[in-house]
Amino acid sequence: RIFILGIGFFTLCFLMTSLGGQFSAKRLGDSPFTIRTEVMGALESRGVLRRMSDMLEMLMKRMDILARLENSTDFHKGDEARFPLDRFQPAAGLMERIQAIAQNVSDIAIKVDQILRNSLLNRKVVEGRRDQCEVPRDPKYPDCAGKVEWMRARWTSDPCYAFFGVDGTECSFLIYLSEVEWFCPPLPWRNRTAALPSPPPLPRVQAAFQSDLARLLELIGTGKESLSFMKKRIRHLAQQWLWAARRLGQKLKDQQRDQKHILIHIGFLTEESGDVFSPRVLKGGPLGEMVQWADILAALFLLGHSLRVTVSLKELQSHLGVPPGRGNCPLTSPLPFDLIYTDYHGLQQMKQHMGLSFKKYRCHVRVIDTFGTEPAYNHEEYATLRGYRTNWGYWNLQPTQFMTMFPHTPDNSFMGFVSEELNKTEKQFIKSNKVSSMAVVYGKEASIWKGKEKFLAILNKHMEIHGTVYYETQRPPEVPAFVKNHGLLPQHEFQQLLRKAKV
Repeated sequence: RIFILGIGFFTLCFLMTSLGGQFSAKRLGDSPFTIRTEVMGALESRGVLRRMSDMLEMLMKRMDILARLENSTDFHKGDEARFPLDRFQPAAGLMERIQAIAQNVSDIAIKVDQILRNSLLNRKVVEGRRDQCEVPRDPKYPDCAGKVEWMRARWTSDPCYAFFGVDGTECSFLIYLSEVEWFCPPLPWRNRTAALPSPPPLPRVQAAFQSDLARLLELIGTGKESLSFMKKRIRHLAQQWLWAARRLGQKLKDQQRDQKHILIHIGFLTEESGDVFSPRVLKGGPLGEMVQWADILAALFLLGHSLRVTVSLKELQSHLGVPPGRGNCPLTSPLPFDLIYTDYHGLQQMKQHMGLSFKKYRCHVRVIDTFGTEPAYNHEEYATLRGYRTNWGYWNLQPTQFMTMFPHTPDNSFMGFVSEELNKTEKQFIKSNKVSSMAVVYGKEASIWKGKEKFLAILNKHMEIHGTVYYETQRPPEVPAFVKNHGLLPQHEFQQLLRKAKV
């Protein structure tokens, strides 16, 4: 009898645990019997409830049989000494609990049935509305019909559409095109909260000059030789940066400046663009771009702006709020930055992943462009008609959004880079140590020197020629034998060499 009672009790526990799990919602705070209609269909839900009731009823019948057996005299003859009746008193309490649970489940089944009926009714109403959606003919939205047609054919081409709720129905197209994009008018039956007057904007934080360059070095990050080079440059000029900031602060006095939120995305250092610079930093690769980026970072930081620095596509997507997918959808929220400093690689990555938001926020972008982009190449229609084919044109930005290293054209903005200032004593010392018959040829890779031997030979008749060509110890560079090659020099030593040279 104990064995049978135990089997019955544990069967009940197992039944309630396993079936309760089927009904449990995935949200915190939900009852174990909460039903989510989008997970479990109405017929399936009712079937499970019926099975629960049937099994509980079956258990009750079995327990009733046990109770009758307990009262039979034959069952107890000769066994009362070994099995006292008070050992089975809990059976009656167990019966009462089972009856109470059965009644609760019955009540729950009735309530759930009502919820399911209401849910199905609401679903039918909504589906009826969804089936009744028609493309609106509104002259204010002339592109709506064409966009719906495009969505019908290609809504599965990018997972970002499903992320925003597009499921292939006509209404889901219109909801997306009116609420996420802006090609169709809002649907009148959508539950849209009445537009409340927007609260007044919070006062902007005032920018204050910063002096802790260690924080900037943390923002720049680690893991790439390019970043290490930039950080070395900032450290090398740290005292001059701080002095310049103090001097500017005295000049501006108490002038108010709003602190801007600025994203700095160095696209040419991302893995997706190949990052050809980092492996060549210590092998004679180009460093001019990194010199300029280091100086831009230092300047923006010292001026007191809030910076985010990215050198990876994933970080860029995260900071911008790019939805999952292939980049055809707009950003999930308004752009959180006042300005974005980037290069042509970064510009291309932003266009690929921001969807329509790229056009919306293009005026926030500042492009660090070493040699500049003249209007003839920037204007897409004009450049196409005239055949100005390039890999970096056609952006249709304002020409002043391009910021150059050297002032090649007045159409662009001149950003430049930092050059060290020397006092009178230093200038006089350099002048007195000049070597009149010494020239330094700038070319850090051996390939740059090819084909220049005749010119260099003529120059060598009059001057001693020095170079800084990178080479590995076992393989000297292919440069003329009369060139005194110092190998690749650190920036400070290279400047000392330049200060000695006449040319």
